Amino acid sequence: MSTDWRQTLRDNVTRVQANIAAACRRAGRDPAEVRLLAVTKYVSLEVARELLAAGLVDLGENRVQQLVTRAQACGTARFDWPDDSAGRADSSPAPAAPRWHMLGHVQRNKLKTLLPHARIVHSLDSARLAEAVARQAQELQVQVDVLIEVNIAGEAAKTGALPADVPALVAAVAAFPPLRLRGLMTMTPYDPNPETSRPYFAQLRELLERLRAQGAVGPGGRHLSMGMSQDYVVAVEEGATIVRLGSALFDGLPTTDPRDL
Repeated sequence: MSTDWRQTLRDNVTRVQANIAAACRRAGRDPAEVRLLAVTKYVSLEVARELLAAGLVDLGENRVQQLVTRAQACGTARFDWPDDSAGRADSSPAPAAPRWHMLGHVQRNKLKTLLPHARIVHSLDSARLAEAVARQAQELQVQVDVLIEVNIAGEAAKTGALPADVPALVAAVAAFPPLRLRGLMTMTPYDPNPETSRPYFAQLRELLERLRAQGAVGPGGRHLSMGMSQDYVVAVEEGATIVRLGSALFDGLPTTDPRDL
């Protein structure tokens, strides 16, 4: 790869951060409330490491094995929940350790492999999975931060709890001390028009607001993981605290088929 790719990546990061800040201004929000999560499945490990050098420490993967492989290659990981005061980037002078987020569906038999490397799971979608994560976390004597994945549009081809089932799943998570519920996550139906996603983002926000008003979800569960490259600006306007971006960050960079990694 030409050395120019590093500047391209940094320019992309700057542009995305500016878009997030502008969306926050329109919504009357503080940009520090929004965490930029880089989804690295289609780029090389070298690009992922450059994100760390640029101060972006939150990296996400959809497949357990790819996350584990990359985490092992990157060395020391961090397991804290993203601190609100840290904003979108880490300010340390040297590249920081990555904080790995598991985004895709997790098979229960993969948890033993996953949890030594990632303690944030965005895709909790059943009480059975909650129990399995808690059991493995207890064995490792760690805590795991989880978000409940909500199939907000009711798409048959997608995983996630239906909105009507979320209160029961919230209660199930609360029964397992090793789990810390951080909020809700969703993937909206793909549409190149970002405005198509707005009603779904609003529904997820309203669902979380109801759960918090009822006392089912505590202060630590205020997060909304929603918005991808095509619609993250709308997601921020509707209350996203975590946006999961791939192509918006990596436009102009070579991509890699994750099956080759």
